[in-house]
Amino acid sequence: MRIALVDPLGYSTPYDDRLAAALTALGHEVHLLTAPFLLDDAPEPEGYVREELFIPLSARLLRGSPRARVRRVLKGAEYLPSVRRLLRRIAALDPDVVHVQWLPRPELDIRWLRRVARERATVLTAHNALPRRARAFEPWREALGTVGRVVVHSQLSVDTLVELGVERERLVRMPHPAFDRPTDEPPARPAGHVLLFFGLIRRHKGLDVLVAALPDIVERVPDVRLVVAGDPLEPVDSVREVARSLGVDERIEWKLGFVPDSEVTSVLAGATVVVLPYREIWNSGVLALAIGHGRPAVVSDLGAMGELVREFGAGRVVAPEDAGALASACADLLTDVAALSAAYEGTLAARAALTWEEAARAHDRVYAEVLGRVGEGVPA
Repeated sequence: MRIALVDPLGYSTPYDDRLAAALTALGHEVHLLTAPFLLDDAPEPEGYVREELFIPLSARLLRGSPRARVRRVLKGAEYLPSVRRLLRRIAALDPDVVHVQWLPRPELDIRWLRRVARERATVLTAHNALPRRARAFEPWREALGTVGRVVVHSQLSVDTLVELGVERERLVRMPHPAFDRPTDEPPARPAGHVLLFFGLIRRHKGLDVLVAALPDIVERVPDVRLVVAGDPLEPVDSVREVARSLGVDERIEWKLGFVPDSEVTSVLAGATVVVLPYREIWNSGVLALAIGHGRPAVVSDLGAMGELVREFGAGRVVAPEDAGALASACADLLTDVAALSAAYEGTLAARAALTWEEAARAHDRVYAEVLGRVGEGVPA
């Protein structure tokens, strides 16, 4: 089977890479149609073909400055020509299935998606069940009804989209696979008293909530350390000021900046518990990393995060923005050896179940279904 995976702006490059490689290992011919990965070197394709069709000019000019404001202007100017390249390439490839990972601008993307879905079996992964921008809501709803199947990562996403009007039989729940370490050996058991906040830093990630919880954690775990490792997409000065005012700044190690793939394993290996105190999220690649590296997690009860941690017993789940509950959950895992060990075993169970091989097989079943239903639900 020939499969075209489409991630226009490379929003989930590591996910795309692992899925494409796993599908290739099943015997499929896979072409990943995407954009240059600006944050790091793109993963070397394992058997599949990576084609960078989108935003070539801005990617080339701003390779070293992915956060530059002018990039948004250049991307906007390049986007529609990039879409035309995408449509020409899909026509030339003549794939059996087109699997779209993201629609960066649903109000624009619905046009080409509608055209593709009329002619080919089409699948959409809704990594986020709902868009953030209000004007994208209606075209997003149309997109969900245009494709043959919609892949989601949580039961909450299933329920949300059913309420939105998507037929339940169109929806397929596939939990996010774990991002394994680059070794066959199981990860070492966590030890010490180190909390890790990892990944891109934005307000909705709740770093301020974790810092507010830190004094209570220190009371129970006097030698606790918090490592903040990630690229601040929004300023963190106010959070650092709060840390100073609470007297916990010396407990925090700030590793600000993008963490390249070559350093991820060592950062996670040094952690006892990964903390994801998010205010809003549908799914988390950071949790998939933590699980794959055998690190228990304390997560907000949001989207797929709470479901996964509960299902496998891989940590603790707390209400969003509840600093007291967050402090208690972190301190419990850091001080209770048995609880930490059980959570570690939960990560191993999740790693064994949530493999890319199993994800590829699940996708293979979905593709087989939509190939028998090309055009189902596509507007006339």
